[in-house]
Amino acid sequence: MMDMTSSKDGQSPPNSKKTSKKPKYSKFSQQELPAWKPFLTPGWVIATFTAIGIIFIPIGLASLFSSGKVVEAEFRYDETCLSPDVAKDAVAYIKSDTTNKTCTHKWIVEQKMQAPVFIYYQLENYYQNHRRYVKSRNDKQLWRKSAELQTDHCDPVDKTEGKEPIVPCGLIAWSMFNDTYKFSIDNKDLTINKKNIAWGSDKNSKFGHEVYPKNFQSGGLIGGAKLNESVPLSEQEDLIVWMRTAALPTFRKLYGKIESDLEVNDEIEILIQNNYNTYEFQGRKKLVLSTTTWIGGKNRFLGVAYLCVGGLSLFCAIGFILLYVVKPRPLGDPSYLSWNRNPGILK
Repeated sequence: MMDMTSSKDGQSPPNSKKTSKKPKYSKFSQQELPAWKPFLTPGWVIATFTAIGIIFIPIGLASLFSSGKVVEAEFRYDETCLSPDVAKDAVAYIKSDTTNKTCTHKWIVEQKMQAPVFIYYQLENYYQNHRRYVKSRNDKQLWRKSAELQTDHCDPVDKTEGKEPIVPCGLIAWSMFNDTYKFSIDNKDLTINKKNIAWGSDKNSKFGHEVYPKNFQSGGLIGGAKLNESVPLSEQEDLIVWMRTAALPTFRKLYGKIESDLEVNDEIEILIQNNYNTYEFQGRKKLVLSTTTWIGGKNRFLGVAYLCVGGLSLFCAIGFILLYVVKPRPLGDPSYLSWNRNPGILK
């Protein structure tokens, strides 16, 4: 009897259908989505450049005017805080635990500074953006108490000599800035408010409320500032500010705020505790006092950028107007096509 499952030539038919490589139809894959294809007539181009110029130039002028109203005072103290007898060996001086590192600077207010007056420390030639430095932290350890044993990427500041974990670990926390400032007028101390100087997102989502410093600055290497082991990391705002690493080698970080006005001709005595070692890598330290406006601190770049873009747009608009008036060109004229202008090319 003949096998009904076999074909005449003895081969069995395929059991599966042929798979097609044809993609599944969709408007996206076939590029049939609705699209706006503007027809750039001379009128549209001139109007667009003019509108950009009209909008950007006033914004630039307002930004420059606002930046000019910011009052800022800046003092470099890493050199002035060195007496002549220690200036020749500043590294040994800053590393010594026995030398007095206190220095005093007197400053007369030249322009009224309305509260709040922001206090910044500025570091120069300090590369917080170095790859190994940026990676030298453990975010899980900073956020969860149960992760205090996780010290990955924190070497060489990961554990003590007794193999106990350091919290917070890593070079960033270890190198925390530890200079201090005190301000007084007529022998009356000015209160420095150090609350709310860190980003709220950092406090609430990166540093845990139940994570406390442990074995910090007790390893083989002693770095910068020390931390209060009875205060959780989420409330140690100096640490949180420092841990947000800067992108450039010259940067400022917020130290605190003076909540009272500084009047013209006020003589302010600044007591500086010069502890932080920048002498070993030829770094520079500055103290900056600044007010703010709606645009922030003093920054002329934004205003200049708006003025440049707006001015360039107006220049292009005027150029196109002159070109359109002096040498007009009808739209859609086929005589301007290359093969019509040079018919001999196709022969």
